[in-house]
Amino acid sequence: MGHQYVLSPGEYPDYQYWLGINNAIRSCRIVRHVGNSWRMKIWEKPNFEGESVELSDNMPTLHERWQSRDIQSCKVFEGAWIFYEHPNYRGRQYLLERGEYRRYSEWGGRQPNVGSVRRLKN
Repeated sequence: MGHQYVLSPGEYPDYQYWLGINNAIRSCRIVRHVGNSWRMKIWEKPNFEGESVELSDNMPTLHERWQSRDIQSCKVFEGAWIFYEHPNYRGRQYLLERGEYRRYSEWGGRQPNVGSVRRLKN
């Protein structure tokens, strides 16, 4: 729950290096399903309805392939992904692992805005 930060291997002298809002970490976990292939499908409406598009690569600006700023639901078939609130991998981060997300709240989103999408690699 709360703000999510996906950290790659490296050194982080303080919370500002991972763009944190303060120095408190309440919980952490290992990311599962990081692999060699990535595939997900996004929808414009909840419950996998409306227009959709399948992704298999990073999208620094989601608008290049998607007509809206909103992703209401998605299915992750392979790999792990990170949704970013703004283009160019900025803003709040949301980790999505293999599974179905019928509404944006199921991946921890406060609203359905997604500006960029990145595959999570080892």
